[in-house]
Amino acid sequence: MNDAQPYRFPSGFRWGAGTSAFQIEGGVAEDGRGRSVWDTFAAIEGKIHSGHTADVACDHFHRYEEDFSLLTRIGVPWYRFSVSWPRVMPDGRTLEARGLGFYDRMVDSLLSRGITPSVTLYHWDLPQALEDEGGWPARDTAYRFADYAALVQELLGDRVDHWTTVNEPFCAAFLGYGTGVHAPGRTDEVLAMRAAHHLMLAHGLAMKALRAGARQEQEFGLALNFAPALADVDDERHREARRKFDGLHNRFFLDPALGRGYPEDVLADSRHLDWTSVVHDGDLGTIAQPMDWLGVNYYAPARVVPLEDADAVSNCGLPSLRGMDVTSPRGPLTSFGWEQAPGSLTDLLVWLHEHTGGLPTQVLENGAAFEDRVEEDGRIRDGERERYLHDHLHAVLAAIRAGADVRGYVVWSLLDNFEWSLGYTQRFGLVRVDFADGLRRTVKDSARYYARVIEKNQLPV
Repeated sequence: MNDAQPYRFPSGFRWGAGTSAFQIEGGVAEDGRGRSVWDTFAAIEGKIHSGHTADVACDHFHRYEEDFSLLTRIGVPWYRFSVSWPRVMPDGRTLEARGLGFYDRMVDSLLSRGITPSVTLYHWDLPQALEDEGGWPARDTAYRFADYAALVQELLGDRVDHWTTVNEPFCAAFLGYGTGVHAPGRTDEVLAMRAAHHLMLAHGLAMKALRAGARQEQEFGLALNFAPALADVDDERHREARRKFDGLHNRFFLDPALGRGYPEDVLADSRHLDWTSVVHDGDLGTIAQPMDWLGVNYYAPARVVPLEDADAVSNCGLPSLRGMDVTSPRGPLTSFGWEQAPGSLTDLLVWLHEHTGGLPTQVLENGAAFEDRVEEDGRIRDGERERYLHDHLHAVLAAIRAGADVRGYVVWSLLDNFEWSLGYTQRFGLVRVDFADGLRRTVKDSARYYARVIEKNQLPV
């Protein structure tokens, strides 16, 4: 990087905005779409804030042209979205041509505007039919995912060059099957660990299927959500707490994707589980498919402390995290209650560069929820989000200057949307969606800030 331009990003740096299908699409009963685990979970009383559902969400299913026009207006050249497995395969196995046709039209619409599409194949919306057959704890689900990946590649692969297999397997496995705060809402440590392995196996199988039909221009990777573990005291007990959290949350998913297998210390932490019945011969080789880049999703670090009782279960409820706790974050916080710590993003990206041996990274999710206010002139002056983006983009630059090969940044998210178990209470969007007034869209000031960054490929001085 040119030291005379310390705020400038490398030439060719990718700028994007992201969404996921279930959070924005709506249209849950149209064109043959099947139910997902999140449709079922949202219908259970008390699971979602105020009984919110994603039946309509942002109605992106009908309004995607309008939303893509907003991308053009903001000047975002790269759009990351997920394909809904139950829309494409309602039963998880059988093609629904109308569902796949929706994404075919989406891709053409993006390309006609000069926007590069980036496809994520799995962002948590497992077909309910497959959950009824065992879900991610069942090994067969990984093979069904590979079939689905090959099908989507067959239709969209002639125009889509950038593919993510699985988004945040940690959340799908441990929040869905361990703590139960996400769909399908199961609370079983054994099921959670089985789900985690099968999600990673699904990634590897999908990578093989995608590369089998790939063009030279296509790139493939995996998106992991990282939470660097922080401790106030540097002693043996606090280092042990950091090791446990980092092991399960970060390295457990990263290391097998890099070809190193599951971390031995994490396996030791979960030695009460029968791994020999879960990990079959050849699985680790399948998971370790070469990646063109690693997707990095980052929102906040985790502050950890040891417990006096080494066998006490963590208050975060995650399997195998005994003898330590995740403590309260420190201000300033987002409205989600997440700590704003851009320095941890720099440290993470530099650590990943070293730990992966220089594998290129792309920040595929980073953003913040705040309580936006529409002022009398109709403008949304979301200065807190603007500062958050500025600070975290500066953190990315700092990592690049320290030698990390970071090649892109995707803000989460384009639109305010259905924020999983918290319903519509958390607004992450560059664009406000008025859920009480016809889903009217309003571009926020943070989007204008982001547009200036993209236009100049640098931070404002």
